[in-house]
Amino acid sequence: MDALRGNRRPVTAAALAERLGVSERTIYRDIQTLAQLGAPVEGEAGVGYLLRAGFFLPPLMFNADELEALVLGARWVRRQGDPALAGAAASALAKIATATPSDLRDHMADTSLWVPIGGTRGAVDPFVQPAREAIRRQHKLRICYRDEQGAASERVVWPFALAFFEGRRLLAAWCELREAMRHFRIDRIEQLLALQERYPRRRHELLQEWRQQVGIREDS
Repeated sequence: MDALRGNRRPVTAAALAERLGVSERTIYRDIQTLAQLGAPVEGEAGVGYLLRAGFFLPPLMFNADELEALVLGARWVRRQGDPALAGAAASALAKIATATPSDLRDHMADTSLWVPIGGTRGAVDPFVQPAREAIRRQHKLRICYRDEQGAASERVVWPFALAFFEGRRLLAAWCELREAMRHFRIDRIEQLLALQERYPRRRHELLQEWRQQVGIREDS
């Protein structure tokens, strides 16, 4: 179940067998057993298997590396994200810690991986959170933007991705003015208005097209 849960696309029995160190026959037998027990596994032999979205498999178990990865990631978000995202990171860690068979709060507190204190905490741009929300809702944004030469422009954009660099936030969006994909530094946005209008294309399509243009693998 853990092997299936980590994939968004169907996984073949051969791939599962190689990962788990068993035979394909064992995989077929186990898939059949899981289906009989009511697990929402979809697919068939020769095509692949997929765990239907929304299934939660308790109890949660994490090894030492997984736990450190979670804590380090949450600590980075708390320093680099907007206040809502920072609070969500702390809340998620608390839920994970108490949803495991043994309380992991002390282990998390003792994790010796830290994000540098000298980061940009407190300088988070107020437009980060509304940009995130517009991406989630697939809504248009109207922005007043000043480029690196100082030229100002007003644009309506379709935001679909937000990159978090150290000290910088970069918004990827389709620009109606240029009729093309553009990147906007959040700290150069002077005004931002979230429009209550969905853009006409699916965010996933825009994201896929952008990944191909900039050469980013889907698993990055």
